[in-house]
Amino acid sequence: MSKLRSARWVIVLALLTMAAGPRRGVAFQASQTATAGGSALLTAEQDHQRLMDLLHIASLRPGADQKNPQGPNGVNFDESKANPYPNLPDPLALNNGKKVKTAKAWWGQRRPEIVELFDREIYGRVPKDVPKVKWEVTATTNGTNGDVPVVTKQLVGHVDNSAYPPVSVDIQLTLTTPANAVGPVPVMLLLGAGPPPAGRAAPPVGAGGPGRGPAGPSAQQLILAKGWGYASLSTSSVQADNGAGLTQGIIGLANKGQPRKLDDWGVLRAWAWGASRALDYFESDKSVDARRVGVAGHSRWGKASVIAMAYDQRFAIVYDSSSGEGGSKLHRRNWGELVENIAGRGEYHWMAGNFLKYAGPLHWNDLPVDSHELVALCAPRPVFIGAGTLTGDGWADPKGMFLAAVGAGPVYKLLGKKDLGTTEFPPGETALVGGDVAYREHGGGHTDLPNWPTFLAFADRYMKITREPNPR
Repeated sequence: MSKLRSARWVIVLALLTMAAGPRRGVAFQASQTATAGGSALLTAEQDHQRLMDLLHIASLRPGADQKNPQGPNGVNFDESKANPYPNLPDPLALNNGKKVKTAKAWWGQRRPEIVELFDREIYGRVPKDVPKVKWEVTATTNGTNGDVPVVTKQLVGHVDNSAYPPVSVDIQLTLTTPANAVGPVPVMLLLGAGPPPAGRAAPPVGAGGPGRGPAGPSAQQLILAKGWGYASLSTSSVQADNGAGLTQGIIGLANKGQPRKLDDWGVLRAWAWGASRALDYFESDKSVDARRVGVAGHSRWGKASVIAMAYDQRFAIVYDSSSGEGGSKLHRRNWGELVENIAGRGEYHWMAGNFLKYAGPLHWNDLPVDSHELVALCAPRPVFIGAGTLTGDGWADPKGMFLAAVGAGPVYKLLGKKDLGTTEFPPGETALVGGDVAYREHGGGHTDLPNWPTFLAFADRYMKITREPNPR
């Protein structure tokens, strides 16, 4: 009899939910979703609505519309309208308003405050008990890339899922080093979507990567020409690039198949975590100089690369290519992709759930941090920010990325390093590489390849020497 009464209540609740309108209906469906081996299965729409319900948000502002620039939400490429909030948070000002004036105060006080704000409001927190990764070399082959003999290792990082067997994660990584190296070599870790087709070199990033720029050597060949090695991390093997996959992958495994809390890590932070686990492996491989490992990515993988650099101080250098909104572009700029685009159903999974607040009812100016402080978290290590021209790569907002590099300058100077050296946005093809924060806008559109030669020349002065420990 009790089972019959329970069934009746379920029917009554369903009818009441349907009568309440579509918003509550979606949330109810999400709470009653199917499971697979104990893991919740939500569509991206259901999960997005679940977060909005947790935040008590009825609706979000629409993002910039590329397809209809003249429409009410048309994308803005007019500089006179691009800077509605010119006053950025001071990277050296503590939450109590006082400014830090020493390196010790930066490391001990201000930097932890900034990290906490990014964790809570932007990218989400990595759980303290993320399972360990055990690396396995599954194959070692000899070959050539261009005219350079190389040794390539195929690796799998098995993530311990003993605490939750329904979800398994095997991280895919390849490492290629010069066959004639006489000792450990610097390595560039290249973030991308997945493994390359058989017989083809992996591009350092996804869409717009090498092969879509000018003819000539690939990024990997340019790296090898310096005597360095390169590695390719399949970010999709760490965490799927969609909202429906958040109860799978490393996020799902850590949450034991349950949906995220509002301040749980998003996909970008998970990819950065995967980059750090690759660096763990490099520390055990005698062919790699683990003190000189850089990280690079383009577009969404540019976002992950600069996040990895900011959070893991073992990385020696970063090449952040066209990372745009959610990466090193200032959130407070009205140009190209906006906070509202990232907070929508198509990309929200990159960020913490709390990020949705800033697309309604809060606004960009309410963000407690901005992307110049993400770049500042990389200090004192070198950062190279690159993009295409405003006409070819406008969606990523190259100038907004430049301004973030400028805004990180005070922290670099406090730590005894050189800032970008100018506050004036330079003409295209101008390499600003005199400081420890560098920037260049190339003419090749949304691709990373044209800036690789400039980045490698910039990186050479750092990767040739042993890095000093951070002054803490």
